[in-house]
Amino acid sequence: PSPSESVIELGPLTLRAYGVMIAFGVVAAVLLSQRRWAARGGNPDDISTIALWAVPAGLVGARAYHVLTDWRFDEGWAQPFKIWEGGLGIPGGIAAGVLVGLWMIRRNGWDQPTLLDAIVPGLPLAQAIGRWGNYFNQELFGGPSDLPWAVEIDPDVAASAGHRGAETFHPTFLYESLWNLGLTLFLVWVDRTGKLRRGALLAVYVVGYLVARLWLETIRVDPATEVGGVRINIWMSIIGIAIAGGWLLVRGRRPEDDSTDDIVGAADSADGA
Repeated sequence: PSPSESVIELGPLTLRAYGVMIAFGVVAAVLLSQRRWAARGGNPDDISTIALWAVPAGLVGARAYHVLTDWRFDEGWAQPFKIWEGGLGIPGGIAAGVLVGLWMIRRNGWDQPTLLDAIVPGLPLAQAIGRWGNYFNQELFGGPSDLPWAVEIDPDVAASAGHRGAETFHPTFLYESLWNLGLTLFLVWVDRTGKLRRGALLAVYVVGYLVARLWLETIRVDPATEVGGVRINIWMSIIGIAIAGGWLLVRGRRPEDDSTDDIVGAADSADGA
């Protein structure tokens, strides 16, 4: 069953489980990115510098996306600022975080394609961990299910989603978490093959994540804004897959005359993650 409480009491300190899981995800992503960047001859502190700007930007972008696409205006003017209650739109977080990260890379004159390739696998890793915040908040679940791994949801929460009387549901947060863990490993493997143009790993990540999001949106039962009778995140996923996938097909493969190993050198064999 889902936890009855979404807060963690540590003496006088009260922590929201949702925020704790996001923090764990960020730390894991930073550590992985630092390791990959160091294996390419870079300074691990560069990752920390980027994270100090990109992470807050990602949170703001994720919240803004959620508010713009899924906020009920009868909930009061203060509701958009209550980030601890959940409600982050991953597409907005990705867009804002990446844009600010690219700005930081260019501002400091770092090797953008190589640094991007070092960072990208950490993104789905952060999502895989952060998604467990939805478990504590009892949100983003799928339709009723009697499968062994179905999650029990509070009756009032289930009723608000239009499933009064149902007890167990598809744990879509778990599905996405497992998918993102697999995507992390896949990105590392693809990067090691050396077949992609430097910097193209970001497009692989976008396609990989949005394919899963496209499927998960079809089984989620939480209220969502619709366009033409279709959940808005389905439309956004289709558009994102088309753009990133099209770029990969046209520009993603490493040119035959690109013998540049830049600062990577033989680090692929030494990069253990």
